[in-house]
Amino acid sequence: MTAVLFVCLGNICRSPLAEAAFRLEAERAGLAVTVDSAGTSDWHVGEPPDPRAIAVARAHGLDIAGLRGRQVSGRDFEAFDHVVALDHANLSKLRALRPEGARAELSLLLDHVPGRAGEPVADPYYGGPEGFETTWADVTSGARALVRRIAEGP
Repeated sequence: MTAVLFVCLGNICRSPLAEAAFRLEAERAGLAVTVDSAGTSDWHVGEPPDPRAIAVARAHGLDIAGLRGRQVSGRDFEAFDHVVALDHANLSKLRALRPEGARAELSLLLDHVPGRAGEPVADPYYGGPEGFETTWADVTSGARALVRRIAEGP
């Protein structure tokens, strides 16, 4: 079973939404996966997702209210096949944290979307609810493309 970890800064906006979108797309594709999310910082460890993230997920039929923030650890690079960052700063932090020889493949989420390689998922935290809808659209596109890639195999 393939294991995927989505990572942003605080694990309360983008990465929980990416986790939910990926879980949904994997289920639709009949793909058995393990999915989680984490943050590179420890600012929100143990906290639920941002209320605006919960609201946008709910608007799309998903409940993420039970998720809790956690910080990425060195063990994650062995436990997960794919560690997927939501932006360049977090990808850089993950590269620095990744133990030498770890099995996890690192990427940006939108690298998996044709024509969007190298693009970050914008952080909606300091904006209004519309930013969370934009984030939802991006993480859904990325999740769908990553599920397709995993289902097709190497």
